[in-house]
Amino acid sequence: MTRQELTAYIESILPADREAMDAARQRQTELAKPPGSLGALEDMSIRLAGIRRTPRPRIDRCRVTVLAADNGVVAEGVSCAPQSVTVQQAVNMTRHKTGMSALAAYFGDQVQVVDVGICVPVSCPQVLDRKVRFSTGDIAAEPAMTEQEALRALSVGLDLAHMAKEEGIDAVGVGEMGIGNTTTSSAVAAVLLGQPVEAMTGRGAGLSDEGLARKIDAIHRGIAKNQPDSADALDVLAKLGGFDIAGLCGVFLGGALEGVPVLADGFISCVAALCAVRFCPAAAKAVFASHCSTEPAAKLVLDALNKKALITA
Repeated sequence: MTRQELTAYIESILPADREAMDAARQRQTELAKPPGSLGALEDMSIRLAGIRRTPRPRIDRCRVTVLAADNGVVAEGVSCAPQSVTVQQAVNMTRHKTGMSALAAYFGDQVQVVDVGICVPVSCPQVLDRKVRFSTGDIAAEPAMTEQEALRALSVGLDLAHMAKEEGIDAVGVGEMGIGNTTTSSAVAAVLLGQPVEAMTGRGAGLSDEGLARKIDAIHRGIAKNQPDSADALDVLAKLGGFDIAGLCGVFLGGALEGVPVLADGFISCVAALCAVRFCPAAAKAVFASHCSTEPAAKLVLDALNKKALITA
């Protein structure tokens, strides 16, 4: 995929179907219940009508798609977990040995784990191999990836959304697995939102004060070294992001084109959604936010997306 091809793809994404939404809203007034009694569920049903382009959308088949990738920035001491956890957890998800995958199995939902950049070969056949390369670069010293690699990761996400549509999936929940990816997502969000790095960076999976200081410093150095263009989401992704974030961005764009709603799991996938909306504002129609994580930037990103989390504390 080239920039020009991505632009052409984006231009084919339509806004939400207002007629279907109006019909769905009218139907809510005709049901045997007090007006507004279903709260946010009513708003969701109307939004789904606009995405699916029908007044009475159904959500029968769901899939959880997890993009797994490693991040070179872990060399800066920004994580309290070893990088080997990425591949371990990716495999565990396919065996329903994680919280997400166990719940998905209980409810009969599919789990799709995709390797877009794990730093080692993955021998598990249940992990879908879409590896762009073995890990990104260390953003504190070099760009995370080339522009062409970012476009390849985006294409993976676009293909996954198309696959979901072709296989009759009605909604996709997305997430990621990659040690160090709260660092890359904080960096991307800080640049896209024009916010101080300190305000956008949290402790991830439990960093100490010293670890948090290293993380903030690594992001500062990454921005200074790579000089990303805040008006160019692709440039920001390539210089500071991760293959998981770029791939998830593609899923959101693909979901908007294919009429498949995409549920974002927390901060990192919401940053990917922010990138998608920067590429194409109409893509916002497909984005649903599951919850607001404890990362400092999580609420800022949701506000920028104009989304409310479905689950709140």
